[in-house]
Amino acid sequence: MLKQSQMAQASLQTKAEVFADCSSKSPSESAEHDSAWNCVVRLVTAQAAARPHAVALAAGEEVLSFADLERRSNQLAHHLMSVGVATDQPVGLCMERSPSMVVAALAILKAGGAYVPLDSSMPAERLNFMLQDAGAGVLVTRGHDAQKVSTGGWIVMDLDRHAEQIAACSSGEIDCVIQGENLSYVIYTSGSTGQPNGVEITHAGLSNLVSWHCKAFQVKPQDRASHQAAVGFDAAVWEVWPYLAAGASVHMPEQSLSRDPKALRDWLLAEKISITFLASPLAEQMLALEWPRPCSLRILLTGADTLHRRPSSDLPFILVNNYGPTECTVVATSGTVLPGDDSIQPSIGRPIDNAQAYIVDEQMQQVAVGIAGELCIAGAGLARGYHNHPELTARRFVANPFGSLPGDRLFRTGDLARYLENGEIEFLGRVDDQIKIRGFRIEPNEIIKALREHPQVETSTVLARENQDGEKRLVAYIVLAPGIEPSAAALRQHLRVSLPDYMIPAGFVRIESLPLTTNGKIDRAALPFPNPGNMLQEEEFVAPAGIVQERLAVIIASLLHMQRVGANDNFFLLGGHSLLGTQLITRINESFGVELALLQLFDHPTVAEISHEVEKLILDKIERSNPTNSSATGTNQSVA
Repeated sequence: MLKQSQMAQASLQTKAEVFADCSSKSPSESAEHDSAWNCVVRLVTAQAAARPHAVALAAGEEVLSFADLERRSNQLAHHLMSVGVATDQPVGLCMERSPSMVVAALAILKAGGAYVPLDSSMPAERLNFMLQDAGAGVLVTRGHDAQKVSTGGWIVMDLDRHAEQIAACSSGEIDCVIQGENLSYVIYTSGSTGQPNGVEITHAGLSNLVSWHCKAFQVKPQDRASHQAAVGFDAAVWEVWPYLAAGASVHMPEQSLSRDPKALRDWLLAEKISITFLASPLAEQMLALEWPRPCSLRILLTGADTLHRRPSSDLPFILVNNYGPTECTVVATSGTVLPGDDSIQPSIGRPIDNAQAYIVDEQMQQVAVGIAGELCIAGAGLARGYHNHPELTARRFVANPFGSLPGDRLFRTGDLARYLENGEIEFLGRVDDQIKIRGFRIEPNEIIKALREHPQVETSTVLARENQDGEKRLVAYIVLAPGIEPSAAALRQHLRVSLPDYMIPAGFVRIESLPLTTNGKIDRAALPFPNPGNMLQEEEFVAPAGIVQERLAVIIASLLHMQRVGANDNFFLLGGHSLLGTQLITRINESFGVELALLQLFDHPTVAEISHEVEKLILDKIERSNPTNSSATGTNQSVA
């Protein structure tokens, strides 16, 4: 069995080296791609001519061949052009994930427009804002999705209501006059101002992504890829165009499968999917499942969030971790993740073809290998900028001080990273995700990584919560592995091996699974507020004994906003710190009339131990206040 495992790992290593070679070409090595630039539209049209009857798109019973895709997209493109769609014009696309959605996107590109993907599950107010902000002259939608968007300054083209008009249009090939600098799509991301920002992606950027992807993962017409990302998530771009450009087929599962890892695995196997993309939290769950050998799946692509888990050597497919802001056309770096120790976080690989990555300090100077800094991306994938936001564009897309050509730009990602000795990049989190508590800067990923090393923790996330006094405290949300539930004290003891005290969470909230957004990222806003019903117990509860312990327990529970505190509970492990310690000492003084030193509190932090110290101080005070006893004691000592 061991020999088989070693052979499997060697096979994975060999395949990984092939993919690594394909994803780290220098710009000079990719000159052939630059000189033979071709837009996605022409590539898909060429596939339709070469393999008209091959499956292009499939969703359940709905199956479109490449000939169907070509005919329907040409008809819709002619209709779009008849209502004024032209080069660089944003066109809204509000539809559920479906073959018709892909037809519509391709038609918009053929008409020269830039599609604006809108997730129909979003609130109507947000959808309307994005359409207005994009300046969309036309909205392509279908059926009930059309009802979610109010009438605005755009023409509503309902594919169901206008089916006859569209079908009457010519299905002949359109002479596409598309340049690399023209827009292919405008996609909206969350903005720091509270309103989403439109990112303008060019045909050159999309073409570079498609070209790299097809080479790096050796995409062939025989491949069957999955498309399950939400329409408004830029991973959907990646799940469609490279495969159609290569003549492969794209298959769409039901939305509910993304919430059931086992059912999704079974669908991937039943549909004989060979390449799939899953956002990191879902991919990690899939890695824990059993997979048959042989298996149709040869590559599992992941990204969109921090990857904490490595594949086992028994898995029959390659795991590839990818990183890329929307502003860099989906993917900027990529790397194969080999089996190994989960305590060593997988890297995000190396820059893809025609992309460069720089890690800089606050003065925009490159830092040495191993030093953390802001990750900046340059190269062919950079977006044109933010739609209608020239100031933001100028702030994030800056002149490239390391570039060799006039006009070279650099995108400041706002992500922390560092170069490793082997040339790969380690992602360290967001610059603005840093938590500052009592003057300490804390990177949540460090705590998450340490938690994942505990055998009873399956996955986790960490954030800061404010209590009733407005004080921030770290809270860890954990998904437990099957078995005995660990105590909060046991987890803290585990973390203290590798983390300083200020990075130890004050509480641990037990959850069934990490809530995810429609983009597959962790939905931190959906995490429950800590309460006695969802928090791990510290240890087996031991009731306070005696009046001093009981009063101390009440004082500490009040300070830490807890319902109860036991005799063996540790004040600092419950979330206390030196500032709260001084408040505790003040209350002890008020309640018992004694002066407890802060050092005593650090040396004796449990309720029982503090109680013992307080009792000693009370006895000392009583003895000092009784001169007769004091004198007698002194006489006895003197006589002795």
